[in-house]
Amino acid sequence: MFAGGGTGGHLSPGLAVSEELATRAPGLKRVFACSTRSIDAHMLGPSGANERFEPIEASVFSVRPAGLWQFVRTWPGAVRQARELLERENGTVVVALGGFVAAPVVRAAWSMGLPSVLLNLDVVPGKSNRLVARWCREVISTCPTPSLPLFASRLIPMPLRRSTLASTFGGRAACRERLGFDTQPEKPVLLVTGASQGAASLNDLMLLLAREHADLLRPWQVYHLTGHGREGDMAAAYEQAGVRARVEPFQPSMGLAWGSADLAISRAGANSVAEIAANAVPTLFLPYPHHRDQHQRFNAAELVEIGGAACVEDKVDPAANLREHGDLLRSLLTDASRRAVMRETLEANRPANGAATMADIVERLVTVAQCESSP
Repeated sequence: MFAGGGTGGHLSPGLAVSEELATRAPGLKRVFACSTRSIDAHMLGPSGANERFEPIEASVFSVRPAGLWQFVRTWPGAVRQARELLERENGTVVVALGGFVAAPVVRAAWSMGLPSVLLNLDVVPGKSNRLVARWCREVISTCPTPSLPLFASRLIPMPLRRSTLASTFGGRAACRERLGFDTQPEKPVLLVTGASQGAASLNDLMLLLAREHADLLRPWQVYHLTGHGREGDMAAAYEQAGVRARVEPFQPSMGLAWGSADLAISRAGANSVAEIAANAVPTLFLPYPHHRDQHQRFNAAELVEIGGAACVEDKVDPAANLREHGDLLRSLLTDASRRAVMRETLEANRPANGAATMADIVERLVTVAQCESSP
């Protein structure tokens, strides 16, 4: 059983591991205990054979009085619901993917004597992961955790779904053709993405660019993933500015998006960073600005250090972003040689896919659990 959700970033590595397990053992039942948020149903809806999802009524942990009360009030019911799900599905092993849903599921598994393994995705482990780790047999991380050097027992590359890789679709020209873009090299593609839920400040920045600096965007073909609710105003702004653009709320096969792109403007969630590295896309990162631990900035650090990406502070206000970062953005949009060097650097440092390694760990724990439950 996979436990996690609330964002696509929590679910995507689990889907990658599930995909790998399905190729090895097609009859293995794989259940996702996820959140009740719409993004979970959207990502998990088209499930494969022997794969399904079950929402858990869990609440985010918060130290604020109202949030803390909500968490305390819903915790017993969430643990009970998770236990019932594990019993009904004859759960053997829990793979915790992070997020607020993982905690009650892992707690239920612990109370039943079932082994769990935590897959940590962030350089700075969040509150939920630090709690969940106490009840897990193993803690695996896709990145070093310098603030907690002993947090994980093993480091592995990020598990990536095949649909996040451009090579699955045949390379750059094939990806552009699938999305309806011109395939000529002199018609570069700019990808703007705030990950599975979009990013309001990135949308606002691009809106300002389209309205006041359309000359920077007209040489480009723009592929903008806005999140739900912003497609209309962004599409209208690009059309009015004379910019060729494809605007969508979400792309389930991100390999098409990364494979088309000559440059990306993106958040720096762990999955986005890993997919950018795997597809070698020069990127300007604007990490989510409201995380207290600023873990997205740390997520992007390695790609910035090797010269494959740039990372700046999201000022939230579009005018402030343009004022502070306009020169860098102009350079990235107009300097093809700079982008080429960034891409070469990323290609030379392309990471492995950790899906097979994580599947090995899960299979080993399944064997251990079966041995422990034998009379």
